[in-house]
Amino acid sequence: MKRLTAIMAASLLFCGTFLTTSAQAEKVVDEKLGVPVVVYGANLSDTEKESVKKSLKVEDEAEVEEIIVDGSDLVNYIKDGDPKARMYSSAKITRKDAGKGLQISIVTPNNITQVTSEMYATAMLTAGIEDAVVEVASPKPVTGHSALVGIYKAYEVTGEKLDTERTDVANDELNLATKFSGNGIDEGKVAELLTEIKKQIAENKPATKEDVEKIVNEQLKKLNIELSDADRQLLIDLMDRIRNLDIDFSKLSDQLNDMAATIKEKLGEIDPGFWDKVKQFFADLFDSIKSWFQ
Repeated sequence: MKRLTAIMAASLLFCGTFLTTSAQAEKVVDEKLGVPVVVYGANLSDTEKESVKKSLKVEDEAEVEEIIVDGSDLVNYIKDGDPKARMYSSAKITRKDAGKGLQISIVTPNNITQVTSEMYATAMLTAGIEDAVVEVASPKPVTGHSALVGIYKAYEVTGEKLDTERTDVANDELNLATKFSGNGIDEGKVAELLTEIKKQIAENKPATKEDVEKIVNEQLKKLNIELSDADRQLLIDLMDRIRNLDIDFSKLSDQLNDMAATIKEKLGEIDPGFWDKVKQFFADLFDSIKSWFQ
């Protein structure tokens, strides 16, 4: 019994140390890439803003930079944007080293009604954001479109500069993606379609709009997706604009392929191996207890 008590005491000590160490690690200020930037929709009430802060766990950070996104920012990043647009969806963005990829989670999924994590990811890559942890939240049901503008503004606050032509195309991409999913196409299929077309554009370097049309038609057939003639033309027009941006999506394919699995790891976005280590520790612990009784 003393031996069993000692083992359990050791396990509690281990977990306490492990949790404390992990919590302390999250409190460290990144002097290279800067602190997380939290961007709030301008139309949030004080109560709603506090709700967003809790959802984004702002208090868990050592330091953050807080900014507001409003209609003037919408006009800055999106052609023909409405300066009077009401902005509610908010986000926290933490830059990561090159090669880390995008990790995106919607922390209030019931309140972001149209845009999925995968849709944010593909649009962000089009806009030129490649390595970051992004969390999106809203205190009330909204489509989620304004969060993308907030992400753009937050990213530039960290010292980066985005091409407004790319951000405008990325917004049109997001609008088209939500249009397709609203028409009954599976959200995952929509993200896969956009990703595969981009990869084919990067690999084959189509020289004309007709070449882009061929790629679009091939991918629609491959994924067994039916579009109306009008929607098909919208997709062709969008991808032709992306072709003219000369974006190398091939180097980003691994990020997109792994996106679905990454998003599910809510806590793992900060330390992906945390729960695996805990699980392994208890597995080893119970094996030790089992062998002791045998």
